[in-house]
Order: sequence, then C-alpha cells, then structure tokens
Amino acid sequence: MNRLTDATRRKLLKGAAALSTLALAPGVMLVRPAVARETGKPATSNVRWGLLIDTAKCDAGCDTCVTACRTENGWTGHDRPQTDPQWIRKVTVTDKRSGAALSLPVMCQHCAEPPCVDVCPTGASMKRADGIVLVDKHICIGCRYCMMACPFKARSFVHEDVTDQKPHAPRGKGTVESCTFCVHRVDDGRMPACVEACTEKAGRGAMIFGDLNDPNSDIAKAVSKHVTTRIRADLGLDQGVMYRGF
Repeated sequence: MNRLTDATRRKLLKGAAALSTLALAPGVMLVRPAVARETGKPATSNVRWGLLIDTAKCDAGCDTCVTACRTENGWTGHDRPQTDPQWIRKVTVTDKRSGAALSLPVMCQHCAEPPCVDVCPTGASMKRADGIVLVDKHICIGCRYCMMACPFKARSFVHEDVTDQKPHAPRGKGTVESCTFCVHRVDDGRMPACVEACTEKAGRGAMIFGDLNDPNSDIAKAVSKHVTTRIRADLGLDQGVMYRGF
C-alpha cells in the first residue's frame, strides 16, 4: 500500500477539522450488489464498493439511515454526545454567503488511500482489496491515532463496556470502530442497512450502493451521468463515498 506523501499529510493536518464546523443533523436508490462473495474466498480488487448519496433527496428531519445502522450493528449510546459512538451521523452544511443549507449523512468514507491505515501501529486499521475499510478489534490497542488521522471524524472510541453485541459486528471497550459498509451483508449479496432503510422504509432512494468498477452497475452509471463530489476531495484520498448536489 502506498504511503501518504508529506504534502498529503500537511493537507490532512490542515483539513482535519473541516467537518468540526458542520452542525449535527441522518439519510439516500437501492441497488443490489452483483453477487455474494463466495465463502472462504478473499475479497478482490476487481470490485470497488462505493456509495453515492443524493443530497437533494436527503431530508434534514430524516434519520432513518442512522437508526438502521445502529439497529443492524448494535452500537448504542448513553446520552453522552461527546463520547457516544456514531458510525453514521447527519450533518447540516451551510453556505456562509447565501445561507443555503443541505443535510447529508457522513460515515467512514472508505478511502482508496486511507490515512487511518497509514498511521495504525498494529495493522488493526486495514483496507480490503474491494475498498472496504475495517478495524480488527483483536489487535486494536485503542491508541486512537486513526481517529486523529481521519479528516472526516468518522471513527468512534468505545469508552464503556458493551452488551448485547451482534455476532457480525464485534465491539469491545478500549477499541475504535466505524462504518463497515455492513460488510457482513455485502459479502452475503445484500445492501448495507442504511441504503436498504433509506429506500424501503423512508422511501427516499437517496443512496445508491454498488460496484464502481462495473460500468453496468447503477452507481457507475449515475457517477458517469451526474456531477458528483467527495468531501475534502483536495486531499486526494479517492473515497468510496460520493455526494451529488453538494
């Protein structure tokens, strides 16, 4: 894996607080992954999973995606905003000149060049060949370097004991966690919980998930047809999460 250049590091340090000014606010067309990953077979770079979020279809008052993620992966809080886990959160972005605002969900951006992986001293932060960024809880030592390196504030530290864990989403006190694109569902040929809920429960279809490497996939077609952007695209991290109308 290529290391970040010094120039990129400097950009990260400058932009690390970029999202700190965004106000807290969740949610996005349902596309089924091509096929389930064969059990026992490793992920392959032939696939690059991505998520496209249409901010025009994301209502500021809707948090269906956040609720779906929390329910699916079992992360709960203690009404302590500063320390509670947030695998996905809604933010409001406001144009300082015009006052125009839009709402969008922010989660791990699943970068092709993830700074969290670059700084992890144990290899707990890792990127699969198909672009999904994960944390191995067995070797995470809770140093939180990855949290400091992430310019999207997309990772949480587990401060307290956890109960009622989901078998597919192991958690542990003293470790770091973040959005996994619901990797257990993707490997089984299903949609991430947030995407499914946005379409089926909220009826908004603001999220398109699929293989960016497949020109016939809905997400690849949408990206080639519409102007999209990435949060802090200037950092050159090539995120798997893209936004339309932002």
